[in-house]
Amino acid sequence: MRFLIGGGSGFVGRELMCLLKNKGHEVTVISRQPGPGKITWDELELNGLPHCEGVINLAGENLMNPLRWQVWNEGYKKDLFSSRINTTKSLAQAIAGSPSPPCSWVLVTGVACYKPSLTAEYSEDSKWTPFDLLSKLVKEWEASALLQENMAKTTRQFIIRPGVVLGRDGGAMKQMLLPFWLGLGGTLGSGRQPFPWIHISDLAGIIAHALEHPGDVASSSPQVFNGVAPVLNTNYEFTKELGRIMRRPTILPVPGFFVKALMGSERAMVLTQGQKVIPKRTQESGYHYKYPDLTSALIEIVGD
Repeated sequence: MRFLIGGGSGFVGRELMCLLKNKGHEVTVISRQPGPGKITWDELELNGLPHCEGVINLAGENLMNPLRWQVWNEGYKKDLFSSRINTTKSLAQAIAGSPSPPCSWVLVTGVACYKPSLTAEYSEDSKWTPFDLLSKLVKEWEASALLQENMAKTTRQFIIRPGVVLGRDGGAMKQMLLPFWLGLGGTLGSGRQPFPWIHISDLAGIIAHALEHPGDVASSSPQVFNGVAPVLNTNYEFTKELGRIMRRPTILPVPGFFVKALMGSERAMVLTQGQKVIPKRTQESGYHYKYPDLTSALIEIVGD
């Protein structure tokens, strides 16, 4: 089968592309720059969707871009919205205009739609309404992916909402490792906040699972999978387990006010607050996790 990935050159995209190719599939990346195995976004708009069995969108400005930590301004916020919504609209329109539309259309968004809470638990069936900037982003982002009802008969729609993606070569771990190696790792804020996470291999696995097993029931509404591990952990538990496996102390908590000053209050919420997210439908779909618990995930990433 052939799959088309928007944002395929990023952290998750590289992992997904490797997994799909190892499974014997052909992968084409949509990129801003031309190259082997790629088409550009301009070519997509000009020529339409190439023949493929599935389309995935992972494109978007990195929320935690370390080069822009202190640039939390209206221009950056506009980039967060436009880089996600415009690419998603382009792909949805290309699918709708294709004479042979794909079987599957997968959008990867995030758990920021769920309101932070120390007690509430969220499954894919939980109702939610936007309450801040990032939840508004998820709302508009997911809405931009919707296909017309007649298209849903041929193209199954999926939305995957990952938590913090943990992996060896990028994402949150890449920024955490140096402070931890130096013995400067610590809890963020109170440490009591839920920490929804997923190993990058499992996020790629869930996406591939949706592509390869789209199901038989047509629906005008997307099928939502929470892309999180099937365990509930706090930031404190994550911090202590990472320190234990790395054999480094974790005695220096990072005050919440410092994170807000560094990153801006809206973005700091991602780190200092959290949600208890349950992958109910993900597990019911038959997906089996490679790294279902924090210890196995962190050993794979930073263990000896």
